[in-house]
Order: sequence, then C-alpha cells, then structure tokens
Amino acid sequence: MKKILLIVLLSFLMFEGYSQSTMKTRKWRQTEQDSLAKAQAIFESKNYLVALSFFEKILANHPTELYLRYAVGICGLYRSDMHEKSLEYLTEAYSKSKKINAINYDLARAQHYSGKFDDALANIDLYLKQKNLTVMEKKDALLLQDFCNNGKAIVTTPLSAKIENAGKTINTANSEYSPVISSDESLMMYTYVGEESTGGKQDEMNRPDTLGSYNEDIFITSGENGKWGKPKNIGENINTNLNDATAGISNDGQKLFVYRDDGTDGGDIYMSVLSGNVWSVPEKLRGDVNTISWEGSASLSADEKTLYFSSERPGGLGGRDLYRASLLSDGSWGNVQNLGLDINTTYDDDAPFIHPDGKTLYYSTMGIRSMGYNDIFVTRFNVADSSWTKPENIGYPINTADDDKFFVLSADGKHGYYSSAKLGGFGQQDIYSVEMPTNVAKPIVQTVKGIITLDDKPKEVAFQVDITNKNKNFGSFHSNSLSGKYLVNVVPGNNYKFTFKLKGYPDQEKTIDASNIKSYTETVININFVTKIDTALASEVIANAGGINNNVDGKDANSSKNDKSVSAAKIDKTTAIETKVASKLGNVSKEGLVFKIQIGALKSPEKFNIGKLSGLGKVEKKLLDDGLTRVTIGSYKTLNEALDFKKKVRTSGFPDAFVTAIYNGKRVYLTELETMGIIKLDK
Repeated sequence: MKKILLIVLLSFLMFEGYSQSTMKTRKWRQTEQDSLAKAQAIFESKNYLVALSFFEKILANHPTELYLRYAVGICGLYRSDMHEKSLEYLTEAYSKSKKINAINYDLARAQHYSGKFDDALANIDLYLKQKNLTVMEKKDALLLQDFCNNGKAIVTTPLSAKIENAGKTINTANSEYSPVISSDESLMMYTYVGEESTGGKQDEMNRPDTLGSYNEDIFITSGENGKWGKPKNIGENINTNLNDATAGISNDGQKLFVYRDDGTDGGDIYMSVLSGNVWSVPEKLRGDVNTISWEGSASLSADEKTLYFSSERPGGLGGRDLYRASLLSDGSWGNVQNLGLDINTTYDDDAPFIHPDGKTLYYSTMGIRSMGYNDIFVTRFNVADSSWTKPENIGYPINTADDDKFFVLSADGKHGYYSSAKLGGFGQQDIYSVEMPTNVAKPIVQTVKGIITLDDKPKEVAFQVDITNKNKNFGSFHSNSLSGKYLVNVVPGNNYKFTFKLKGYPDQEKTIDASNIKSYTETVININFVTKIDTALASEVIANAGGINNNVDGKDANSSKNDKSVSAAKIDKTTAIETKVASKLGNVSKEGLVFKIQIGALKSPEKFNIGKLSGLGKVEKKLLDDGLTRVTIGSYKTLNEALDFKKKVRTSGFPDAFVTAIYNGKRVYLTELETMGIIKLDK
C-alpha cells in the first residue's frame, strides 16, 4: 500500500492545482491498486499504448478521478482513434489547473490532431514562453508550430480527390498500414498489427508476454473492379513471431519486399518470390542495401534494375533518408546513392514509391511544409540534368494533421492507396483509397500484359524485353507458373521487342511501339506455345509462307501431279486446326479482320488455271517477300462463313484449299487470333 501511495503522490507532482483532490485508493480492490501501480510504472517508461489499456480499465470503475482522465488523455495522443477523447480530457485538465507540467504543449498536440490550428498555436506560444525548456522540447514545439501554420494554409485549397476508407473487409479496430499493389490493382498486400498477429503479445525479446505488444504480419487480398476480397495471412513462409512487414512489391506482383527485424541489426529488407500461389521464404537482399542500421520501405522500378529504399545508415542528412541502389550482374545490389538535399531533410524521410513511369516519386516526410507528423509528397525526375523537382505536398484531404504515409499509385494513375491515422477510421491506422483528381497530370505508361500457355494451359515462361531503337536490354521477366500471367510496364519514347523463350520451342517475338504514346495505354498479348507436332503443323498449313498446297513447280494447282503431292493426312490436319479454332472463334468478327481461302502458292502465277473457280468469285493474287504468289478466293467476316465456302472450293478441284486470316492487310495464324488479342471471347 505504501508503494501505491508513493507512486500516486509522485504522479500528482505534475498536478499543481489538483492538491485539493486526492485519489482515495485505500478502499480500492487490491487488483485495482496493483493495476494502478503497473499503469503508472509503464506510463513513466513512456510505453503509453500499453499503459492506456490499464488506465482505461481503472477509469471505467472510477470515472471521476481527474488524474486517471488526464493519464488517459496523454496516452490517447499516441493512438489515433483516441485523439478526440484526449482533447476532451486534456481540456478538462487545463480548466482545473494551468500549471500541470507541459499541459500547454500536450493540449496543443490534441488540438492540432483535431484540426484546431489556431487554438494549438495559442497554446504553443504559451509553452514557448516557459523558462527552462530543453533544446529538444523547444525544437518539438517549433515543429508543431510549423505543422499548424502549414495546416492552416493547406486546408484552404482542398483537392477534389475522392477518398474512401477501404472498408471493414480490410480495416479493423487494430492497425493496417503500408499497402503495396501490383500496378494493375489485381493484388494488394499490407501490414497488420493486432490480435491475429503471429505469436500474440510478446516482450522485446519476442517472448510471450501479456503486457507486451503485437508484432507485424503481412496480409494479402485480391481485387477486381475496385472491390477487394477477404484478406488472409500470407503464410508461415513469410510471417513469423518477428516483425514482418510489407516494404514494396514489383509491378507484376511476383516479387515481394519484406521488412524484418530479428533484433540484431535494426531491421533489414528481404525479398520473397511468388511461384504459382506460394511465396518463398524471404531472403535478405545481397549487396549494399542492408547495413547494421535500420532499412525499411522499398520500391522497385518497372525494369527491376533500380531499388529505392529508406535507411538510417550513417552519413545521411538526418533521421531516415531515401536512397537508390542498382542491380548488379551477380544479382546483388550496389552503387547506393543518397537522393540528396532536393528530397531528404534533417527529419525522417520514408516510404518511397517510384511509379511505373520511372520518374514520379512519392514519399512521406515531416521535414518540409507538412501539416502533420508524416505528409505525402511528390517529386519528379528530370532526365535532362538528372535532378528531382522541388517536392510538393500532395494536398488536403489526402494529407491531414495525423500520420499519412505509404502512398502507392496504380499504373494508369487513377487510384492511389495509402495508410492514415485520420479521424473517422475503424481503429488506429487504416488503409484508404483515393480516386485521383482529374486536374492532376496522369502518368504516361504502356502496360503490356497477357497469359502465356503451352497447349492452352498456363505455363511459366521466361522472356526478355529489349529497347530496339537504343539497342539495349530493358529487363528480364517471367510469367506465373499457375496462372500464366505476366505484366510489364514500359515508358514512352521507345520501341520494344518482347522475346518469349521456352526450351524446345521456337522463340516468339512481339513488338511494341511506344514511341508516341501520350497517355496510359494497355496492350494485351497472349502467347501460346504448342507441342512440336502442332508447331510443325501450324507452320506447314497456316504460315505466311504458304500452306500445304504450295505449288512451286509451275504446274496448275488443280493438275493431277499437284493432287498427288498433297497427302490425305495433311488435308485432315489442316481441317483439324480450322475446326479447333472455329469451335471457339467461328462466329466472332472484328473490324479489319477477313478470312480468305488460299488455293495456291506459286512461282509462276501466270500459268495458274482457276478452272471451275470462275463461277465462285473473284480470284486474287499477291506476291510476298519469299517470292511466291499467294492465290486466294473469297472474303468473309467470320471463320464459319469462310469454312462453308472452303467446302465449295475443295469440291471444285482444290482439295488442299484452306482458310487464311488477314488482319489489317497482314496474314496471321488462325491459332493466334485469340492469343494475340485480335479477337476476344466474352468471359
């Protein structure tokens, strides 16, 4: 009992003016007295969030005790969903005594969080007039003063952005923050801290402790049309009883950067790779990114060759700084460079996100024109002189007086996601989505994506992208083994060649002309590799070089010699391919696409005798680059119409006639009509 009274007596030294009130703890239950002792000890150690839970429980049974209300008010400053209650309790404390230690500063903090900037500024002025303030206390007060002045100016010109809480499917009464997304918004991961965290409450040594705190875990969800499914724990390969948090993700959503703190080196950046639907055990990045200091948030460029990250390593400008590193030939990261005075400040600069356009960088800082302890800023890279533009506050109401951080933006520039401790959420930090204002310049990017298959089944296939006009490699990528999906973002001003490689099969090449794109563009290119027999067949009967009826000896295509040269097996194979394609695409049409019947590929077209075809329609002849003239008849919008006409052509003396597709004047494989995205089936 003496110990309890001593702690309470020491506590009230902060309360000049409360001397007429005493806490009558002698009639309290022993458990309450013990809880008060624990709460006060934890409070004095500045572990305010843990102390809060104790004080709230005691206050529930003793709601009029002024000291308890004050203590809850102070602790509530460190929990975003308690700021309104903090303002109420601290205002009450101030009305009872204006001599409580640092009450003007604490009240100003509560007023600042609530957007009462003028009231906060008045209290900061009173606080700064006090004698014997330490250098750090004065520095903190002046920073809060800057926040309030900046906030007054920023809120006068609000953005037209539409901001929505991501909803109760994702957000809880606990903390959800640091969202990362694939650039097409099909996937989102975020950091969660709460009752579902692996290992439960733990002490600083990660041992079970009911008075401890929860560690960070990563949760994952899929999205479609702006709706997110029920999140799930990403799995034990990544989540441990340590702090495991989202740090960044590749554009295609197949490389996840993880922040992990094992208690030995301040926290480092790891990487996990997706194989099918399984994430690998994260491995610490090799090279010069990680040090004995803290390294946290990371963002990977679209070509996957540059990593932007935050670090507390020595030699920075103060607190956390932003850096970038280059991918070296051995897969490690080197050539680490501080982003410099244009971006970094003497305070914490954190949470970098480099957009797929390669030049727009978002990050969080409290050091320049912020209205809160973390505001989101944007800067853009000038290629001409390799400098960054002056960072700009992204604006209110995205930024608020509280923590606003971890901003990411979709490739098309329409939707942003970030975490905020703003008022009105489900709990502490929540994840929010932003429909970006129409007057904000949209990034210029071309997204190339699709599905790679082998015999129409998803396949993991490696491919490389080259910048043909600069004769340099852009990057190397691969499709997902389970879905076959791939995604690459390229920037304007260049021409690109995609080379898809699967061992045992001919390479497939596709070109992208991004030289003159002026806005976000999306191109779907599906790639299908077929078994060797089908590959041979496709090149034999459908290739631009001709078909199985190539008559190159100068004879009539309907001569007896030509008839003998065409085996029944080849005719059957041709029909099989046409039938297979027609089963899916037979009645589909598209502007610029026509189907014709090829009846010959000749060296001497002048000797060709159309015979019985004279009554079926106009015969066309076209000389191609290989020196052979293709002879075709008919022109139809759908494959089924062409197949019906082909029957007539074959019965007229051309048994090896087959259907060929012409798209915008260029011959294409029938088997590629869908995989190239020329025509699409309704899902």
